[in-house]
Amino acid sequence: MSSLSSTALSRRAAPVREQALAALYVHRAAETEQLRRLLEPPPELRYLRRCLRDLRQQGLVQHTGQAHHPYVWSLTGRGAGNVARWPEFAGRRLRSRPLLGTRSAHTLVVTRTALSFIEDGRRRGDEVTSADWTPEVAHPLRDGAGDNALIADALLRYTRTEPTRAMLRAFFEVDRATESSERLASKLITYARFHRHVPRLGRRGTADLTGLYAWQRSYPVFPRILFVLTGAGSKAILNRVADLRAMVSEHPLTEQLAAEVPMGAAVLEEVEEHGPSAAVWWPLDGRPGRCSWMEL
Repeated sequence: MSSLSSTALSRRAAPVREQALAALYVHRAAETEQLRRLLEPPPELRYLRRCLRDLRQQGLVQHTGQAHHPYVWSLTGRGAGNVARWPEFAGRRLRSRPLLGTRSAHTLVVTRTALSFIEDGRRRGDEVTSADWTPEVAHPLRDGAGDNALIADALLRYTRTEPTRAMLRAFFEVDRATESSERLASKLITYARFHRHVPRLGRRGTADLTGLYAWQRSYPVFPRILFVLTGAGSKAILNRVADLRAMVSEHPLTEQLAAEVPMGAAVLEEVEEHGPSAAVWWPLDGRPGRCSWMEL
């Protein structure tokens, strides 16, 4: 293929190329092996590398990294514009841009988190693909208190098939221990504000006469809230979990949120080793023990 437009890219002729472009559009950045695992079925690594070389020659993807280090792949501006016109992404707002430095490091940890849920879902026979993960989901908050938007690191839409069918959604906060524990815990207040936020319409702030909360415009049920922790020793992570629990019990808004919305925290490395459906999650409502993210 000499070029790849939104119409010229054949789904049947180049499924791996198409899947790779779509996965990078959704997840924004991935190492070669991460990208291979995101595709379904995962292709041979040698074939994927050949596909990526072709896409790079056509100016659709780019990579950072040097010899003997994993390449980190992302879309070019041209590649992102191409994929954004595909029918499956119509109406879906995704902010895909080249990533460098610390932001790229954070994105790769978010990709690791996504992979753990996608691969666990495949093993369980549940319905989840790489397209069911959306990074940086933003919701406006115009209540005059604090930040004017909730920006979650990611949102997952996941359909469990056993023992009973259920559509599960989850907001994710992926923490690499690069900010204070207090700042991490304060994010729960923003979620609590969004949980109770009734939008006002227009410049004059007319009340929304439907009476719906802001989140009810996007979700039938408020998504559970999952904190994925890494980048620190076990003692520091346990302290961060304790601070999250303290925020839940000590703030009236977060206490009310915990009474209605499942919330939990887990260590990324344990999630990767045992799977997110294992008992690796600490409930943030103070209950003892650990459980699956589905049982929070």
